[in-house]
Amino acid sequence: MPELVVLVLNDPDRTDEVLAAWLAVGVSGATILDSAGLGQRAGKQGIRDDLPLFPSLENILRGREEQHRTLFAVVPDGFDVEALVTATEKITRPLEEPDTGILFVVPVTRAWGLHRRRS
Repeated sequence: MPELVVLVLNDPDRTDEVLAAWLAVGVSGATILDSAGLGQRAGKQGIRDDLPLFPSLENILRGREEQHRTLFAVVPDGFDVEALVTATEKITRPLEEPDTGILFVVPVTRAWGLHRRRS
């Protein structure tokens, strides 16, 4: 059965490295989204009203939210998900450690358009 692999990556600067590792283990395609977690949203209320009339770059960046990347890939039946996890953790550190990310896999009961990458 195909599976949906989802990785919420805490360090968006590692996105290209993770995608390269996924390609190396056979992932044929992925979708990448900018994302932010509930913990980052807690306590945030509306637009900042403390910016000066002519803000400096530092003032603007100080209020910027920390971003994550969420990567999605549907892998075919029989895909070696453990190899994908191992390749991911070589880049992120073990996902059991804080501030690395969350990876989970969900069965896909039906899928259309899945094609293995041609070498």
